[in-house]
Parts: sequence; structure tokens; C-alpha cells
Amino acid sequence: MRILVDGRGLLESPRWHGGRLYFADWSAGEVLAVAPDGGGTEVVARVDSLPLCIAWLPGDRLIVVDSRRGRLLRREPGGALVPHAELGRPGWNDIAADGRGNIYVNGAGFDPMAGQEFAPGAVFRAADVVLPVADDIAFPNGMAVTPDDRTLIVADSYRHHLLAFDIGPDGALANRRVWAELGTGVPDGICIDAEGAVWYADVPNRCCVRVAAGGAELQRVAVDRGAFACALGGSTLFITAARWQGMTAAQMVEPGSGQVLAVEVAVPNA
Repeated sequence: MRILVDGRGLLESPRWHGGRLYFADWSAGEVLAVAPDGGGTEVVARVDSLPLCIAWLPGDRLIVVDSRRGRLLRREPGGALVPHAELGRPGWNDIAADGRGNIYVNGAGFDPMAGQEFAPGAVFRAADVVLPVADDIAFPNGMAVTPDDRTLIVADSYRHHLLAFDIGPDGALANRRVWAELGTGVPDGICIDAEGAVWYADVPNRCCVRVAAGGAELQRVAVDRGAFACALGGSTLFITAARWQGMTAAQMVEPGSGQVLAVEVAVPNA
């Protein structure tokens, strides 16, 4: 295992694109890119938002979730961030996009950082209007779309499973089902490999786990701190990790403990 980036804050939302790994430092309010050898780290966007997640749309367009202001931002070729969609309220978490340009964002039904009482969350589709497309997800976290653009997989951290939904021609979701039961696993950020298996990152269990449909464990990579999310770039699994201190702590991770890790795996990205 290699350390690509060290000394950062709460790192999340890794995305492989154009031969580089993009990820967000929630503590610093930055979206960064790094080469697969760890060189050439570049800040590509600054957004004072927590959470702070990203996705790529067809046509090489980077979309950033500005959770604090309840909107999506689009990075223009010159680097400027412009409004892409209004989400109507703050409190958004992860984002995923398919090859047709459908954008899905999710959020909890409560603010865990403020100590609010639990309420289940939902997934929304962001287009001309923002509409709920899946509800009653205890704590929606990482999301990924299968390569054929037919299925959205959503991590439900609190219920310890991965959900799957069929994506319709109009972007609506249907045929909700449990894709994988994870036992004591607490799935956060996820990615899909070329064999259709899913890697999920797990903060309390300090690992990333590869599972098949149904939940059979295929591989486990242990780390020495909480694993928040993962992404595949070729046959390299990139993991964002940091030392977790708690949702209601003044700083949710130990300052300077954020890392991007890289480990070679047998099956490449989808």
C-alpha cells in the first residue's frame, strides 16, 4: 500500500477521471486532483461546504455539491464555478451521475452534526426540478452507477446494506432491492469493478471490502484509520482515510490525519 497524499483533513468523494484522481478535502473546502504516482497535486476548486462531493458528467464537466447553500456548481473550462442546479435546501451528501447526464444526490433526513433526532433520508434526481426518487434510506451515503447506466447502487450506512434501483429511460428509479447484506459492515463511499463487484469503504471497521451481489465478501483491505470512500483507477484502488473523532466533535477527524492511499487489486475499474 502506498500513501499518495498525507497531512490533510477529512477526505472524501474520490473519482478517477482523465488519468488523475480527484477528491475533496471537506476540512479545507477544496477539491483536488493528484497523479497516480502522488505527484502534481492541484487544487481545482474551492467551496466552503461540508459535505463536499463531486461527480463527472458527460462532456468532461465537473459537478460539485455545495451542500451548505443547497446547490450544484459546475466547473467551467477556465476553472470558474457557476450554478448548475438549485437543490432548494441545504443538507446534501453524495452525488452520482450516469452516462446520459442524470444526476442523483442524496441526503440524510436529519443533521447528525447538530445532534438532531434521527429521520430517514432519500435520493433525489436533479434536473430542471429536483424530485425525490427513493425514500426511507436510513443514512444514504456512497452511490455508484453500473457501466450500462441501468442500475444505481446506494450505500445505507445505518442499515448495513447496499441498495439497488433500476434507472428508467426518464431517470426515475424503480425496483428497489437489497443488493448486498453486509452484516456488521458500515458502507460509506463505494465503487464498482469490471466484474460487477462493489468495493465499499468502512469508517468504524477501518477497511475497504469487495463484495458480490448478495453480500459475499471477496476481498478486504485493512487500513490504520477510518476509510471514508474508495475509487478504482485501472487496477489501483484509491482510498480516502482519516482518524475519526465523531460526528458531533468540533473536528470530525484528527487534523492532519487525512490520507489518500493506493493499493493494487486484481480486478480493474468497470
